[in-house]
Amino acid sequence: MNRRDMVLALVAVGLTGAPLRVRAQARGKPFRLGILRQTSANDPLTVVMRAALGEVGYVEGQNIAVEWRFADGRADRLPALAAELVRLNPDALATGGDLSIRALRQATTNIPIVAVSDDMVGEGHVASLARPGGNITGVSILASELNMKRLALLKEAVPKASRVAALWHPSSGSFHLPGLEATAGSLGVEFKVFEVRQLEDLDGVFKDMREWRANAINLLASPPIHALSRPIIDRAARHRLPAIYQWGEAAVAGGLMAYGPLVPDMYKSLWGQLDRILKGARPADLPVIQPTKFELVINLRTAKALGLPIPKSLMLRVDRVIE
Repeated sequence: MNRRDMVLALVAVGLTGAPLRVRAQARGKPFRLGILRQTSANDPLTVVMRAALGEVGYVEGQNIAVEWRFADGRADRLPALAAELVRLNPDALATGGDLSIRALRQATTNIPIVAVSDDMVGEGHVASLARPGGNITGVSILASELNMKRLALLKEAVPKASRVAALWHPSSGSFHLPGLEATAGSLGVEFKVFEVRQLEDLDGVFKDMREWRANAINLLASPPIHALSRPIIDRAARHRLPAIYQWGEAAVAGGLMAYGPLVPDMYKSLWGQLDRILKGARPADLPVIQPTKFELVINLRTAKALGLPIPKSLMLRVDRVIE
């Protein structure tokens, strides 16, 4: 074999061995991304996800084709939707929430997954934050710490609150609860967990909270709870119960207040991980990101409707005010 034939052979071997997603992009075809959402298509977070994807250089219908699947708050639909996405053989998968992550992990161990989790290590999705070790990486949002922080902020906003109810979905695990109980004790408030699995539970739960004489509500981090934000906001207003939510969009929609990671930055970080994977990186080698920017959002219209004066000390720290 002469030198020219050897070079051509090596080039051919290199092209054959290249990752499928890289070869597809080289031919001008868009990458294929499957996104599994536990909530609905009209969830404000879905809008933020789309915008953040564009910020890292991916435009649906141009250089990336996105297959969306929505469970509409029904956790029982997640395994079938995950399997459906895997059958499409996308270049990567994306999701948020531990139930959705588990559904995708059960459906594939080969397709890269980027995800937002309450606790990547605690939920067993990765071996460590620094070296995930499998086919998944993404963002871990410090859910336990933020649940405790939200409880403290709620007590600051409602100083007279002596009984705080927590809305909890079992998919988020019980590891959050000891820290919350300790925080409640340090704040001098009674704390009780009320389990919510689906929309049909809410009226009964609000009745139980009223009978317990709850003064305020802390919504614990969980996609199923977030999926019920709007009906929870409506019922909280009807029962005149101040509540704190996980994402700022809930305060915009009428909730009293919210505290959590800055959502656009969080999803921009997630799509940054996706971008590196589509360019050839392995999820196993990409450290899980933890958010560094958080926002406190307060809805003054809701506070006024509740007859609740927000302390100046809290207003000095607010990042977004809804008036």
